[in-house]
Amino acid sequence: MRLLLLNPNTSAAMTARMEQAAAAALAPDVTLTALTAARGLPYIASRAEAQLAGAAVLEALAEHQAGFDAAVIAAFGDPGLIAARELFDLPIVGMAEAAMLTACQLGQRFGIVTFSGTLLPWYEDAVALSGLSARCACVRAVSAAFRSVTEVQHELEAEIGALANRVVAEDGADAVILAGAPLTGLAARIGETVPVPLVDPLAAALGQAQALVRLGARPPRVGRFARPPAKPATGLAPALRRWIERDDT
Repeated sequence: MRLLLLNPNTSAAMTARMEQAAAAALAPDVTLTALTAARGLPYIASRAEAQLAGAAVLEALAEHQAGFDAAVIAAFGDPGLIAARELFDLPIVGMAEAAMLTACQLGQRFGIVTFSGTLLPWYEDAVALSGLSARCACVRAVSAAFRSVTEVQHELEAEIGALANRVVAEDGADAVILAGAPLTGLAARIGETVPVPLVDPLAAALGQAQALVRLGARPPRVGRFARPPAKPATGLAPALRRWIERDDT
């Protein structure tokens, strides 16, 4: 099985960290190829930035999808996820949706904890888009500042752990999601300090991607996620233009 991991931001260091962390979540017969966005932002923190990242996701999938069995969009707000599922035939998993679905299997209500208040509106939108608002106890962020987004999980480890415990005590969360690609791997490190399951979104997404491939799900030919008809396109990245126009040349 071959999985494609798409980092929609331009941080190669973040891609490398996720690729390293992914090894523990992959079955022996699975190989992973990780790609970093060629354009965009060093990290995505708003809905406007997510729109830009979503376009980069579609471009990357159009160019690199051949030969892969499934793809993972490696940003918690799932930029481009719905559009990608509509446009491409392979299973595509988003970290936010995967984490929330996993958390729902671990308890009745989940909490989301992240490292910056700027992320909250985007993450709240992701909860609503998933249809899981009734299962979400809260979406909360630590108030402390950080210096480097690539090192934020180490800089704010104590604060994030303390907030996760407050989410359990004050909001009644049965599971807590540590949200944001920069927090990849933190759940394993602080899991013993929180009295409910912690969900690592990358591990959840990789697990679900592998499960979907093994289920042998076929792409839909009709319905809400059937591939749209061909249409002329202007000014798009060449691979994406060809895919939208259904040009096999």
